[in-house]
Amino acid sequence: MAKVIITGSKGRMGQMLISCAQRFPEIQVVGQIDLGDDVTQVITQADVVIDFSLHTATASIAALCARHQKALVIGTTGFSEAEEHSIRSQTSVPMVWSANYSTGVNTLFWLTRKAAEILGPGYDLEIVEMHHRFKQDAPSGTADTLAKILAQVRQQQLKEVIRHGRQGITGARTTTEIGMHSLRGGDVVGDHTVVFASPGERVELTHKASSRETFAMGALRAALWVMKQPAGIYTMQDVLGLK
Repeated sequence: MAKVIITGSKGRMGQMLISCAQRFPEIQVVGQIDLGDDVTQVITQADVVIDFSLHTATASIAALCARHQKALVIGTTGFSEAEEHSIRSQTSVPMVWSANYSTGVNTLFWLTRKAAEILGPGYDLEIVEMHHRFKQDAPSGTADTLAKILAQVRQQQLKEVIRHGRQGITGARTTTEIGMHSLRGGDVVGDHTVVFASPGERVELTHKASSRETFAMGALRAALWVMKQPAGIYTMQDVLGLK
């Protein structure tokens, strides 16, 4: 039996995780933690923590897991460089850290890399993502991961080539930039499209999520997987065997 703590339990993803966990006979939720709750009171009871809290809280949760040697699954996004560095310094426990736990989105990651390798530098790269009006960060963690994949394939430094939207007289598009566009509205769970455009043709890879259930099921699957792994930082690509 895997004993799981869910942080960010009152949020949309937290509530979905609690609901979906009931479908896993091998999982027992031993802690539901949100703002005002003390995770230190239950950490010793758990095998793994699933974190969908706030970017400001994840580093301290990771440090707590390291002190108590508990595995960790991170689904929170929007981290600063300092927060990322702090989390990555906790190398004594196994953790899965992914921008998206959907099997379909992780297939999109894989396809994006392959398409960029096959199509080569002659295609302009644009990413469009849309989420519900309440999402706090932009671009989404998934869109940021897609941009990192494209930059890696082209051996570019992402911060030097990323272009967030366009306004005014911008001049002709450069051949090296990666366009990023974030839309917010309504109750959209998550749409992501990667555009490869060249004179004469355009290739688009799109994933649309209609329910947070796909993310929750993936995160729970990751929790069961990471408990059996040696210390280190993994992604959902590792969980699915796509690397």
